[in-house]
Amino acid sequence: MRDLTVETRQQENRTPVAAGLALTPPLGQDYWSHRVRITDRQAIVAFPKFSSIGIGFAVEAEDWNCNLPYRCDAEEIYEHIEPNKGDDAISRETCIAAIRLLQGAIQAQQEGSSDG
Repeated sequence: MRDLTVETRQQENRTPVAAGLALTPPLGQDYWSHRVRITDRQAIVAFPKFSSIGIGFAVEAEDWNCNLPYRCDAEEIYEHIEPNKGDDAISRETCIAAIRLLQGAIQAQQEGSSDG
C-alpha cells in the first residue's frame, strides 16, 4: 500500500446557482481541494459542492456524481462511493483511511479559518 497523504490546493466553488437553485458543479478528476492518492490512477478527493465539501473518487467509472458530504461517517461515504473504485485491488480499509485523512484535514482547515 502506498503512503497516504493529503494534498491540498485552492479550488473555487463551481456550484452553479440558477433562479435560486444550486446545481451540481461540473465534477471531474481535476476538481478538488483535498486529495489522497491511492494508486497511480485513482484518488479519493474532496471538493466544494453546494455549501459543503463532498468526498468521492477522482475517477468515477459507474456514476459521475457519486459523493457524500465530508461530515458523513467514513464508512457510510465509502459504501456510497465504492461502485466507482474501479480497481478491486484497492482495499476498503485503504479507502476508509483516506476518507478519514480528508475529513481531518477539512475539519482542521475549517477550524483554522474560524479563528479569525
